[in-house]
Amino acid sequence: MNRYPRDMHGYGPTPPDPRWPDGARIAVQFVVNYEEGGENCILHGDQASEAFLSEIVGAAQWPGQRHWNMESIYEYGARAGFWRLHRIFTEAGIPVTVYGVATALARSPAQVRAMQEAGWEIASHGLKWIEHKDMPEEEEREAIAEAVRLHAEVTGERPRGWYTGRCSVNTVRLAAEEGGFAYIADTYADDLPYWIRVGGRDQLIVPYTLDANDMRFATPQGFNTGEQFFTYLKDSFDCLHAEGVSGAPKMLSIGLHCRLVGRPGRAMAIRRFIDYARERGGVWFATRLQIAEHWAREHPPRRVPRPSEMDRAAFVESFGGVFEHSPWIAEAAHALELGPAHDTAIGVHSALARVFRSAPEERRLEVLKAHPDLAGRLAQARRLTAESTAEQASAGLDALTDEERERFEKLNTAYMEKHGFPFIIAVRDHDKAGILAAFERRIANDRETEFAEACRQVERIAELRLRDLLPS
Repeated sequence: MNRYPRDMHGYGPTPPDPRWPDGARIAVQFVVNYEEGGENCILHGDQASEAFLSEIVGAAQWPGQRHWNMESIYEYGARAGFWRLHRIFTEAGIPVTVYGVATALARSPAQVRAMQEAGWEIASHGLKWIEHKDMPEEEEREAIAEAVRLHAEVTGERPRGWYTGRCSVNTVRLAAEEGGFAYIADTYADDLPYWIRVGGRDQLIVPYTLDANDMRFATPQGFNTGEQFFTYLKDSFDCLHAEGVSGAPKMLSIGLHCRLVGRPGRAMAIRRFIDYARERGGVWFATRLQIAEHWAREHPPRRVPRPSEMDRAAFVESFGGVFEHSPWIAEAAHALELGPAHDTAIGVHSALARVFRSAPEERRLEVLKAHPDLAGRLAQARRLTAESTAEQASAGLDALTDEERERFEKLNTAYMEKHGFPFIIAVRDHDKAGILAAFERRIANDRETEFAEACRQVERIAELRLRDLLPS
């Protein structure tokens, strides 16, 4: 069994209405990453100096050595940049979420006190601001536990949110297994929160951002001026605000770093953006915890059938009748590479249709022949499948006059004699008159044309049946 774990479907074309407070058209959320004092440094027991997200773009680590320039750049974030951002947000009365590296918080007691007095949420940004991709699973689990312990010791309460950032493939699962987080932010996969089943629990994900993020001041392709950053934030806001006005509100997450946007030449971009967003109106400025708690109330996790997680027997039992009397299609579909994107009507239909389309012509002909005549003898004898019975009734084929019934019987006989399989049409797409018109038009087709059309109609019938079983 081949299963694909990544979710490429998400909310699809119709995301849920988040119902932000007071009818807000957009939720805007600022993150201040507090990493200064938690970065790679020989003083912190690391093997080399830091090389990530600084004014030294493209810096390399110095193994076994302190990097004086790098250390002082990070120190600027704690000594000056933090306080500049603190003034901007407190003067504006804007709530903030801090992603606090536990060891960095422990080395900055005055900044922690200022965060708390401002009423900011302090979420966990891990134990140290280091790379985790090569960290053994048990070591990372222990680091998460120690980050929570130290965070609570320094701030007086455990963190409710988690974001590692430089994470491993195990991070989200390990953080979920820890069990105490209202949300995890180590994804960039959506403009709205969403639930996943991981670590034995329903875990809320509040996605973060790497684009509306001042980190791009420190990357080769990124922002060069505060004006560029402001323009990007403004365009992001305008797009999401317009979607909110049209009935699909979203969330704009903005990532900041004390040592980056805290510089004088960049900080005014934040002031200008706050003023701009307020002028537009319809904005809910919130912490990530407020967003998480709101989402949990308005959109709690719900269990729905997940075909990609079904065993073969359950899958065939559920979908073996979607293609009329042809369970072999479901049996073969179950062996395909299925994942979360197949846990919808469209997804299962895609898998079943792939098997049907790739089957030899003689097998597809068997599927066509498995379909009953419209308003034929099986219908009169009440020997149709439940699905076929309901479908024919939806078009009024269960209540024909004697004249209509005779007309259908003649057409059925003529069609079968010419093409060698029953006339097939997705009756739920038509009324009785439309079905008869299609019948009389299609009977004149050559067999090759009609075989292809009958196959398309079989797929359409299957899609309509799946919509009754699964979300779209």
